[in-house]
Amino acid sequence: MTQIGTIKTPKRRAHTGLNPWSLGALLIALVVLAPIVAVIWIAFHPVENIWPHLLATTLPRYLANTLILMLAVGFLSGCIGTGAGWLVSRYRFPGVGLLQWVLLLPLAIPAYVGAYALVDFLEYAGPVQTALRAVFGWQTSREYWFPEIRSLGAAIIVFSAALYPYVYILTRAAFREQSAEGEEVARSLGVGAMGRFFRLGLPLSRPAIAAGTAIVMMETVNDFGTVDYFAVQTLTTGIFSVWLESNNAGGAAQIASVVLMLVVLLVLLEKSSRRRSQFFSLSSRRRPVQSVELHGVWGMLATFACLIPIMVGFVLPIGVILSHALDNMDSWTDPALIRALTNTLVVGGIAAFVTVLAGVFLVYGVRLSGRSLPRLLLPVTTIGYAAPGAVLAVGILIPLAVLDHGLADFIEWITGERAGLLLTGSAFALVLAYCVRFFAIAQGAADSAMGRVSPSLAMAARSLGRKQGQVLHEVYYPLIRGSIGSALLLVFVDCVKELPATMLLRPFNYETLATRVHDQASLENLGDASPGAILIVSVSLIAVGLLARANRA
Repeated sequence: MTQIGTIKTPKRRAHTGLNPWSLGALLIALVVLAPIVAVIWIAFHPVENIWPHLLATTLPRYLANTLILMLAVGFLSGCIGTGAGWLVSRYRFPGVGLLQWVLLLPLAIPAYVGAYALVDFLEYAGPVQTALRAVFGWQTSREYWFPEIRSLGAAIIVFSAALYPYVYILTRAAFREQSAEGEEVARSLGVGAMGRFFRLGLPLSRPAIAAGTAIVMMETVNDFGTVDYFAVQTLTTGIFSVWLESNNAGGAAQIASVVLMLVVLLVLLEKSSRRRSQFFSLSSRRRPVQSVELHGVWGMLATFACLIPIMVGFVLPIGVILSHALDNMDSWTDPALIRALTNTLVVGGIAAFVTVLAGVFLVYGVRLSGRSLPRLLLPVTTIGYAAPGAVLAVGILIPLAVLDHGLADFIEWITGERAGLLLTGSAFALVLAYCVRFFAIAQGAADSAMGRVSPSLAMAARSLGRKQGQVLHEVYYPLIRGSIGSALLLVFVDCVKELPATMLLRPFNYETLATRVHDQASLENLGDASPGAILIVSVSLIAVGLLARANRA
């Protein structure tokens, strides 16, 4: 007689257990978060506590200038980006088809390159003041008034012209996604163009404006080259000053912790704004808003309004830099430039490859694990993108130096020979900083791409005997390689432009294009700086073209 009973099947541990993929994902997440934790630890356990001295002397000035820059640049970029997004999405005017993509071009110009070009164009020996003296017969600067170029106001203009596309691209998409029904109701009630913008378009696009403005403000905090060139003392310049000039790593970490608090506050405010400003379409068949034709003077004014930020943010910098580059053709064959280009390509390429590989590994490992901890760590790993490069440099170099000395002592104990500093004495720290700083790009691309792949495909492959690694290679990779390629390019371009982390973490006598351009421009040698700036812009234009293609409506 056969006894029929309940057979207990063992739980599937392949999905919920900590397999090698999940453990690897946890390890990657910890590596990404380690510099942030290190900054906080060093700030609370400094060798020499200069916090009271900072509070009594320089910190209030650093903080005030940083807040003024953040708020002013955020407001001005928000106005420019929102206004341009509204014009190109709601109206038809001369050149709008081209302008909607050309408005993205300032993204290809790093803010510090724009600063060098603006000063060269408007300084006493520049073409503007030279022309004024020639026309009016002035001999010296005492005979006329001209605004101070290297100032906080000029820095605000440069940042706004370089960063407004972050707001523009988000608000343009938000305006285009709005339904025509609301617009038609507003018109039937007699609401004019300005009323529809302030009472309908602006409230509905507020989450996009908040997200773009938050990115702009975080990029402003991260910058070093622009504020240093304009002699504006901010929290980022304070990190450089306290660390490199005063040789106080603890004080630098304390200033870095203030920057971190500002960044976290920005992120929380942006997410809170999006959570409290949720709007839904009540129609399943949404009709897009029809653009209105602008004729005559109004059409020309709309074209002119869109051209102003393009002229300031792209045409002026590229014109000045290109003219210097053409006047100094010998600089293109300078061995130092070739070495800087080689270093940039090698370090940026390695960092981009490692970052994207780690991002794919992390996302895939989290998807294989059913546990809550890896899923909670997934969004936290994006904080590196919000943290300024100088902050990450503090959190990487100091702990890495301790590890490096211990490793050198161990090798000497084993072999009897001094190996030197293998980590901090090479480009390893630089690659690690790039990986942490731009990990959010790779992780976001991998997560979004894998989310579009049907889980049934992976289940079918597993049922056919494929292992987890084979599923990733044979099923996921062919379907997500477009997104992965885009992430590779975007991470590489950001590595090329990154200046603060590069300046602090590069080995001795190691130049990249960004550090060479900054060093030469700081010496007022814009002729030798221009070829490197042109190379940076050329690489960045590829990413802008990719961004425009991906967002083509």
